[in-house]
Amino acid sequence: MRAILFDEHGPIDGLRLGDFPDPVLEPGGCLVRVKAVSLNGFDPMVLRGIPGLKTPFPMIPGADIAGEIVEVGADVSAWRVGQRVAIQPNRPDGMMGETLRGGLCQFLFVPAEFLIAVPDAVGDIEAACLPTAYATAYRMLYTRGRIEAGEKVLILGASGGVGTAAIQLAKRAGCEVVAVTGSGAKVAKLAEIGADHVVDTSRTDYVDFIVETYGKPRTRGPSGGVDVCVNYSGGPTWAECLRAVRRGGRILTCGATAGYDPKTDLRYIWSFEHTILGSNGWTREEHVAMLDLIAAGEIVPVVDRVVPMGEIRAAMRDLAGRRVIGKVVLTVD
Repeated sequence: MRAILFDEHGPIDGLRLGDFPDPVLEPGGCLVRVKAVSLNGFDPMVLRGIPGLKTPFPMIPGADIAGEIVEVGADVSAWRVGQRVAIQPNRPDGMMGETLRGGLCQFLFVPAEFLIAVPDAVGDIEAACLPTAYATAYRMLYTRGRIEAGEKVLILGASGGVGTAAIQLAKRAGCEVVAVTGSGAKVAKLAEIGADHVVDTSRTDYVDFIVETYGKPRTRGPSGGVDVCVNYSGGPTWAECLRAVRRGGRILTCGATAGYDPKTDLRYIWSFEHTILGSNGWTREEHVAMLDLIAAGEIVPVVDRVVPMGEIRAAMRDLAGRRVIGKVVLTVD
């Protein structure tokens, strides 16, 4: 079969379209013809190499996968040939696209317990946008953050997959959303998908905007600021975002794309009684919940572009260069 491969850690030019052995049908699972796969922020990071992460070579990237069952193995009764499925990539033995080979290939063998039915109302492109960005955002905002209608939610890094998902989920919950981006070219799109306010940090300091719009957070008396800050960037934004959150507010994080060991300011955490909530990935139930929201028309995944998998180098460069809003989906012929 044809697959996207890389043979060692290195630059994006190391990605190639090549041949890889066809998977073998085994008892307890199904062969799936892959239809579409979306990229995530961790894909270029895995390609470059992440310390402590053991990547099998040759490696096939891609964790978010939509496909169709073409063969059913022995001892499998819950699935049938022709059924449209998504695949659960986060497994007890690792994560597809990180420590397990991913889905940018024509066929996959998938144990039956990692298959998820795709509703008829959800297309392959939409299904391939899940779960890494959307189910992660679902868990962070709904399961862990427990956001409520009327709350003010500040979202940093709002143009990425998790960020655009967070905007949509926060608006669905009835929140007022402030989206933050470093690119003026992305402002209109973030407003289009639901942000009530969009701050372009190349022109405006987002903490100043929060103070001017909602008032200054205070330890005594009426307190301004936002109720919730979504910060999966880390790095230099970590300490500064604390100044935008009200007394008793919450900071939600599911990653650290700009640095995992940032400076912080404990004075804000104790004196404003902030709650910091970590959120790690998603569950199968949260993946299914996101599919159901898409099927019901309550959420429409934000897709920057759809391209053939052979064009992965250009797609990966734009993803790594932050020239993408939402998800890039690769189709597999």
